[in-house]
Amino acid sequence: MTATTLPTPHTQPSAAADGPARRRRGGRARVLLRRLGFYLATAAVAITLNFVIPRLMPGDPASVILNKLAQRSQVTAATEKSIQALFGVPDQNLWQQYLHYLSQLAHLDFGISTAYFPQPVGEMISQGLPWTLGLVSLTTVLAFLLGTGLGIISGARPGSRLDSVLAPLATFLGSMPYFWVATMLLLLLSVSLPVFPSQNGYDLNLEPGFDFAFVSSVIAHGFLPALTIIVSSVGGWLLGMRNMMITTVAEDYVSLAEAKGLGRWRILLAYAARNAMLPQVAGLAISIGTVVGGSLLAEAVFAYPGIGYLFYQAVVNLDYPLMQALFLIISLSVLVANFIADSVYVLLDPRTREDA
Repeated sequence: MTATTLPTPHTQPSAAADGPARRRRGGRARVLLRRLGFYLATAAVAITLNFVIPRLMPGDPASVILNKLAQRSQVTAATEKSIQALFGVPDQNLWQQYLHYLSQLAHLDFGISTAYFPQPVGEMISQGLPWTLGLVSLTTVLAFLLGTGLGIISGARPGSRLDSVLAPLATFLGSMPYFWVATMLLLLLSVSLPVFPSQNGYDLNLEPGFDFAFVSSVIAHGFLPALTIIVSSVGGWLLGMRNMMITTVAEDYVSLAEAKGLGRWRILLAYAARNAMLPQVAGLAISIGTVVGGSLLAEAVFAYPGIGYLFYQAVVNLDYPLMQALFLIISLSVLVANFIADSVYVLLDPRTREDA
């Protein structure tokens, strides 16, 4: 009797198990590629609008800027060419201007500042951008973690004594505008009680470096702007997480986990909070624009040497090259932040790729 050779038991099941995994990875990739195409198209629109808007202004903006520069000092041919490429040349084809404009952006050439002539705009932005990135990134993470954590606690037992305090407090904090919070903190902790410095990013008498004196000065000068952004944005995170937790704790899978006898905190964190967190991720993308806008006002109040204070100075001094460059950088940074948060949401929630 001939022995029958049976197939190894792991061969076909392994291939079958790989099929759904490959489909899931392919679905994620297709959704992410579609989102990437959308954001690239939006970025192209923002870049084009940044080119078109100055050329829709009445008159010849480039000539106005060059005349303003000529009143201060001699304008070189290179400066004149750079300003005309950014704001329009009357006798040049519009398509040629657009290609020259894209070439300048590719080389990070944003022209010459009219208020701080002859300093290049790109050099000014490179000096202010690290201050804003450090301030906004740190405060956004802290506000998100603090608001989400308090929202989990508040929404786990709606109507409790703690919830009756946190919910109205979050509503009150969320309704306060950035500039008002900044002004109040400035008056309280810098004027009435001179605890923290009122302006600048560090003590100007110190030499920048990674020594204790400079780092401690940076922390002291950045405390009030950071506190302004956290106080103004933490309420929105708290209310959003609280409302989602109230809905999630009433779901059937949470009741099933309770019936199994699982611990309360395990149910809240591993079941309820994990699913309630998904809209917070989407809210993170939306809030980036709000946080950036709020940081502009906070930096203006405290004269903090970031992008916001540069924008304020550009508006006050009618520095059009600097305004144009900052508008583009802020627009693109918001798009990048939205794409990153959107991508994370796609990876976390399978429902976003059901139609992939």
